[in-house]
Amino acid sequence: MFLPTTIKEMRARGWDQADVILFTGDAYIDHPAFGAAVIGRLLEAEGCRVAIVPQPNWRDDLRDFTKLGAPRLFFGVTAGAMDSMVNHYTANLRLRHDDAYTPGGKAGFRPDYAVTVYTRILKRLYPHVPVVAGGIEASLRRLTHYDYWTDALKPSVLAESGADLLIYGMGEGVIQQVAKAMRNGYNAKLLRKIRQVAFLADENYVSRLDPATTIRLHSYEDCLRDKRAFGENFTVEETQSNLLEPNATLVERVGDRYVVVTPPNATLTTEELDRSFDLPYERAPHPRYDGKGAIPAWEMIKYSVNIHRGCFGGCSFCTISAHQGKFIHSRSERSILAEVERIAKMPGFKGYLSDVGAPSANMYRMGGRDRELCRKCRRASCLHPTKCPNLDNDHTPLLELYAKIRAVKGIKKAFIGSGIRYDLFDGSPYLETVLKHHTSGRLKVAPEHTEDAVLKLMRKPPFAMFERLNADFRRICRDERLPYQLIPYFISSHPGCTERDMRSLAQKVLGNLHFTLEQVQDLTPTPMTLSSVMFYTGENPYTHEKVYVARSQEEKRRQKSYFFKVQGKKLKVKGLP
Repeated sequence: MFLPTTIKEMRARGWDQADVILFTGDAYIDHPAFGAAVIGRLLEAEGCRVAIVPQPNWRDDLRDFTKLGAPRLFFGVTAGAMDSMVNHYTANLRLRHDDAYTPGGKAGFRPDYAVTVYTRILKRLYPHVPVVAGGIEASLRRLTHYDYWTDALKPSVLAESGADLLIYGMGEGVIQQVAKAMRNGYNAKLLRKIRQVAFLADENYVSRLDPATTIRLHSYEDCLRDKRAFGENFTVEETQSNLLEPNATLVERVGDRYVVVTPPNATLTTEELDRSFDLPYERAPHPRYDGKGAIPAWEMIKYSVNIHRGCFGGCSFCTISAHQGKFIHSRSERSILAEVERIAKMPGFKGYLSDVGAPSANMYRMGGRDRELCRKCRRASCLHPTKCPNLDNDHTPLLELYAKIRAVKGIKKAFIGSGIRYDLFDGSPYLETVLKHHTSGRLKVAPEHTEDAVLKLMRKPPFAMFERLNADFRRICRDERLPYQLIPYFISSHPGCTERDMRSLAQKVLGNLHFTLEQVQDLTPTPMTLSSVMFYTGENPYTHEKVYVARSQEEKRRQKSYFFKVQGKKLKVKGLP
């Protein structure tokens, strides 16, 4: 059964009250790729009565916020699978006219800053019922952050929204503890002992924290006065989020209160991750959406399989490590193959898995050979500036998994749609296997840029690696007689990137290599990324090196225009030779 979304559905289960009511900015799709469904099923497995209110109307008489009454334990709030501002606006700050997480792809069904809007409404209507915020928007706005859409620093979403508690990162292993701590009412003493949460506290509480395991960040007000203080905060936050066994509590003053962030949990075990994916999902959108049009995000992933969490690439513009962590936690073959078998039996399935992937497609079961060295490591990336000598990047477990998936009855082809890290190949037969068995004819990779200075700030490998990939790709396709295309992704307007750099990129990619670009992107600085910190401060917070920033929309448009220059011998830039 789906989690109930109406009072009628609750009564059909014999409930007069839910224990937890979840509010989400996405349509309700009961599938492990959608956070609200995962949290709901995890709580349900602990014996909680869980209801869900998807995309509540925040502009009318607020009946969506009152229709299910008050929960016995708490309200849960998430903006959905995306930050609501990224969902709403392009990099040029233009309003998007569609929303992939809404029936019919229609826009306008969630507010800007959805976590704050939903939470404020709930606290006004039910001032004595706790509100727990979570999901990507809350997670990446847990401390002072740069908000591109207002071009200003904003304080923790806790301070702006009034939420009682925030769960950051992935919620497995945390949400059940929160529910247990609230079984007899809001118990601040128990809740504040849970790892991977954040909350507001007073000076009296903060003064009692163990100084040996407490890091005091610059206050929100200090960050407003001094951009470098904000950058220094980020280096601490990023370093702590990438430790194998973090143990520090972060404290940041906001006005007369303090945001307290407890240390994250250790990496999930395979058994814990399997449990999350093996819960009894309906694996479909709720019937309430019948006849309202397809939900694009669901259509994209309904025949796909996620095989692991986390990413050790550490790209400057990416939020994955800040939300999922640097260390890989992989599902078991049993769990993955069981999901593939379920997909093969789904109505409408024609034998083609759209993706066997993850944040980065080819990091399954990878990690440090010597875990003791990993415990000491403070690097943000296992691949930048060079590949860590302790990294075991053996593709054998992944290739064996692919072979077993290909052997599942009903599977004609399993495509790899997630991003592939070609700087992990190291002579592995991975590329050849993917081209022979797992490509639709277009292999997508993301070199992001061509110029070393920009790639260094992006934490991406040298462009020479892409050129080598291109040569290997063409050789394999020639030998195997495969009429395939290599599709590279690039980014413009990243901090450190000038028009001269974009001219060079266009010459190398459009001119020398003769690519016709289809997938191009202007950088959107998202909260809690190194790129957004450099965009706001104009310097690298680790080195204090000054960084050029294309800040105005006109500068950003000019940079992006180089992706569409006509190929030729000369690509001129105004003011440049």
